[in-house]
Amino acid sequence: MALVTTKKMFEDAYKGGYAVGAFNVNNMEIIQGIVGAAKKLNAPVILQCSKGARDYAGLTYLVKLVEAATADTDVPIALHLDHGPDFETCKQCIDGGFTSVMIDGSSLPYEENIALTKKVVEYAHAHGCVVEGELGTLAGVEDDVVVESGNESYTKPEQVEDFVKRTGVDSLAIAIGTSHGAFKFKPGQKPQLRFDILEEVSKRLPGFPIVLHGASSVMPEYVKMINEFGGNMPDAIGIPEDMLRQAASMAVCKINVDSDLRLALTATIRKHFAENPAHFDPRQYLKPARQAIQDVVEHKMVEVLGCNGKA
Repeated sequence: MALVTTKKMFEDAYKGGYAVGAFNVNNMEIIQGIVGAAKKLNAPVILQCSKGARDYAGLTYLVKLVEAATADTDVPIALHLDHGPDFETCKQCIDGGFTSVMIDGSSLPYEENIALTKKVVEYAHAHGCVVEGELGTLAGVEDDVVVESGNESYTKPEQVEDFVKRTGVDSLAIAIGTSHGAFKFKPGQKPQLRFDILEEVSKRLPGFPIVLHGASSVMPEYVKMINEFGGNMPDAIGIPEDMLRQAASMAVCKINVDSDLRLALTATIRKHFAENPAHFDPRQYLKPARQAIQDVVEHKMVEVLGCNGKA
């Protein structure tokens, strides 16, 4: 099956009260694990590439790996650019075969964000690609996206109608309390999503797909496993999965997951070497790591996103 855009995915998700998972990819094993879960559960899926992934693997390799995945399954797969920083990056990905791009102008003054986003939308739509924009900023670190805690800003609901109308974006990432990275909240802090903002946004943009970034739950079993086998990760609290499920039942049609995949892969490889110190064949330690990725994605699709059986 050829790559698709997210347009129908989001229309179905909004009507059905579930969200589609957008999982960050960096190599073949991660792609195989994610798509294996989607295939097993008959779920639509979004594979997305950050700047770090493009620097690591190269744009052409990532596109060809994803194209190989589409040849192995009939479930709908979209290829998405995560946090595109400028027009040229978005253009390069659109020309390279991506079916969806995010232009992140959230750190710019409002009018500059509109101008940049509109420019990307015009080019993308002319080439059959859809665009995600962003209003508001999340705390945390994701590749080159760094926002110190205390400098994040919630999305202003009174801006969303004007932004969507003037830019023509197809979906909108908003800030309601999620955070990039694994170290979102310290022990003792209580994560809280601003559902009042989400509800107000959905009232102002009825039927319009909303996106949540920074939505990994920092699954504690993998943090524990990393530390058990030689790591030194401090305790961290992610976004509670019941909150994410509630968001998915509202206007949120796309939920991004990255840190949980990294934790699962790293924990599994650490465990493998602790138990098999003489192994040096990458197939021996990447095979269980790939399965760990699939296990995490299956869990997210069933327990958080509710997109299983929706392909």
